[in-house]
Amino acid sequence: MLSYPELAAIRLGYGLSPLSSPPADPVALVASISTAGPDADAFSVARDHLPHRARFADLNRSTAPDRAAQIQALRNQVRDIGLRAPRIRMARAVGDVGGFGERLVQFWADHFTVTNGSVFDAVTAAAFVDEAIRPHVGGRFADLMFAAETHPRMITYLDQAVSVGPKSRAGRAGRGVNENLAREMIELHSLGAGSGYDQRDVRQLALLLTGLTFRANRDAASSFNPNWAEPGPFAVLGKTYRRGEGRGVVREVIADLAAHDATARHIARKLAVHFVSDDPPDSLVRRLARAFRGSGGDLPALYLVLAEAPELRDCFRHKVRQPFDYIVAALRGCGFSHGDIMALEERAFRNLLMGGMAAMGQRWGMPRGPDGWPEDADAWATAQGLAGRIDWAMRMLPRLLPDQPDPRAFLQTALGDSASEALRWAVPKAESPAEGMAVILASPDFNRR
Repeated sequence: MLSYPELAAIRLGYGLSPLSSPPADPVALVASISTAGPDADAFSVARDHLPHRARFADLNRSTAPDRAAQIQALRNQVRDIGLRAPRIRMARAVGDVGGFGERLVQFWADHFTVTNGSVFDAVTAAAFVDEAIRPHVGGRFADLMFAAETHPRMITYLDQAVSVGPKSRAGRAGRGVNENLAREMIELHSLGAGSGYDQRDVRQLALLLTGLTFRANRDAASSFNPNWAEPGPFAVLGKTYRRGEGRGVVREVIADLAAHDATARHIARKLAVHFVSDDPPDSLVRRLARAFRGSGGDLPALYLVLAEAPELRDCFRHKVRQPFDYIVAALRGCGFSHGDIMALEERAFRNLLMGGMAAMGQRWGMPRGPDGWPEDADAWATAQGLAGRIDWAMRMLPRLLPDQPDPRAFLQTALGDSASEALRWAVPKAESPAEGMAVILASPDFNRR
């Protein structure tokens, strides 16, 4: 029988590694998420975005003869800053002993989806993860939701930065309200689709959110513009909210959305779908929702229910690994460390890791829309996606690691006691070590968790 540490590493983490032993039990696994907070490599809007955006504004006003060259040089500089983000994320995932913390960062960053967009957006998207997700991954859902919804990248991604109340001082000049953020806050981020809200609730929430914006200058960023704020009152889901100072009413309505019973069910199901099965058992979803309600949205309480769930065994290999998960698990199994990923030559990282992900169908930072990456197996187990995985295993991994491990040793290292008898039989019969590695990395045993 597969041991709990191996089970949890494969199902809740990023797979096994010869460099570390996974946490021994559910309590230790949940405790391990403390390492997922911001570290010395964390991105910051204030440090990594504002000065460059101010410089860009200056250059746009410049009449210097080399203005175009300076703008391109600045874009290249910002692009290079943004390219650090996937490297850091992958390095942290490869090096995370438990793996659960980094998987949760990935989950919540996808739940509150933003995209890269322009080179400047790529930097603020990286800061979004470090400023909104990581500090709250082990806290309360309401705090996580507030941090995510009010972060500059979410505000710009969902066009909240141009939303103006029609009865505000600026609205009288003809500007209008934008409903994107309000709709996704209800439909994707909290209650979920079909949970009893209607268009009037979306509209009222959009009016309530007016004034919430992002305006950058040289030294700081403003997050609320009272001249754009609709006066109110606002009726959202049967409760009346009144405008106060600054963003207070935004925090109030987010706290209520986070505490809604439909939110407990929606978040419970999303966690179960991501970590356990595309069609998770109702019993697990009910236990997670009960933990959400009983703890007031304390996220570690949900994580413990997940870590203790017998459905982890019952639904073993019900999930197809997404490309990022697949590559990280392969690198971990090969013995790569955090430092190894950070030390990779830039071209190798872009072509062999980011390029490999793209060939498998997951271009970094560019999900199809605000609902994030798809969870269902059919989205990833496609002919093109599987061909990308086989090509990566046979052509790209040997370039990253010329001295590949003995495939028989890799089989035990990466899959532990979960490897099937059929795979154990096939691997020693491979004609070369490279072919043996490809057999493992192309197998259902490795592609599913």
